[in-house]
Amino acid sequence: MQAKTLSLHHIIQPPTKARKKPAAIFLFHGYGSNEDDLFSFAPELPEELFIISARAPYPMQPTGNAWYSIYFDSNDGKFSDNQQAIQSRDAISAFIDEAIAAYDLDADTISLLGFSQGTILSYAVALSYPKKVKNVIALSGYINVDILKEGYRDHDFSKLNIYCSHGSVDQVIPIDWARKAPVILKELNIDTKLEEYPVGHGVAPQNFYSLKNWLIDRI
Repeated sequence: MQAKTLSLHHIIQPPTKARKKPAAIFLFHGYGSNEDDLFSFAPELPEELFIISARAPYPMQPTGNAWYSIYFDSNDGKFSDNQQAIQSRDAISAFIDEAIAAYDLDADTISLLGFSQGTILSYAVALSYPKKVKNVIALSGYINVDILKEGYRDHDFSKLNIYCSHGSVDQVIPIDWARKAPVILKELNIDTKLEEYPVGHGVAPQNFYSLKNWLIDRI
């Protein structure tokens, strides 16, 4: 099956186990990468899943893409363009709806898997629009509360499941940032824990097997 033309460029892998309306997982890559990166997970993910890997909307030079700009200033250090991030949050939300209609997906079994900046956006979409998402796999990222939809604390999160993991020696996103996620989520009555692995800004093999087993139990 060829990917259809939707608002975000993407690649797909239909399920090998036939279901009338398949459960789907959306993959969101990190800063400076593209849709091919996390798609390398596709052969190892549960075969009943319809896999969709999206490309971020902001092209970078010379290659790669971003969900929002990150600026490096000698005085202020590194900071994110939160307005662009909010635009990407809502672009992803709309893209999920488009994909459900285009590929006839099960709207009640939507999972998001993000890495780094893709995780930050996955958190933002799920916490801003929890009715759209059942599962979030949050790899090597953190929750940026400044890009969550106003009034998000009033939402019903009872059907939302979140898996968090991070490298304990991550030089790009400090482990302390990731450790705040379970605390924030507990305040929203979302019970989760952060799995830490002795790696940098990446996904250890044992990390992948853990997230895969977690996902199998929830689709």
